[in-house]
Amino acid sequence: MAHPLVELARETIESYVREKRTIKSPEELVPEMQGRAGTFVSLHDGRGNLRGCIGTIEPQQPTVAQEVIQNAISAATRDPRFPPVQPEELEGLDIKVDVLTEPEPIDSMDQLDPKRYGVIVESGWRRGLLLPDLEGVDTVDYQVEIAMRKAGIHPGEPMQLYRFEVKRYT
Repeated sequence: MAHPLVELARETIESYVREKRTIKSPEELVPEMQGRAGTFVSLHDGRGNLRGCIGTIEPQQPTVAQEVIQNAISAATRDPRFPPVQPEELEGLDIKVDVLTEPEPIDSMDQLDPKRYGVIVESGWRRGLLLPDLEGVDTVDYQVEIAMRKAGIHPGEPMQLYRFEVKRYT
């Protein structure tokens, strides 16, 4: 049985993809759905390939449940790297929900660990994020390099680093 946050994301995606309907937040919220936090919803197809991943660094909604609902719709339909999820894909989707801790500024890459911490790189208005514990991301340098690329930050540009942890639900 999947965690209630993952079940919420799945129900959201199925309702939106099949009926273009946004579900309401559950009336009874399990503890993990309460409070406010940034969340990411990641979708993988039946072969394990990324199919969509969208999230928020800081909370935009009143509860984690509402944050997951919005990010699940975006991951399924608005990730610019992929076409929108189609109804025939729904059954094979593997869904993960990450709930982020508040990002904390750090002074150096020595304070990162790609298995434990996600990273945010920031230079002016440009910001890139990479979640922790991703397959193939085994070094701090590679983790920061990917986040910089996502943000359009070039090597040598001044930037601020932040780290955060996630609670991953599957």
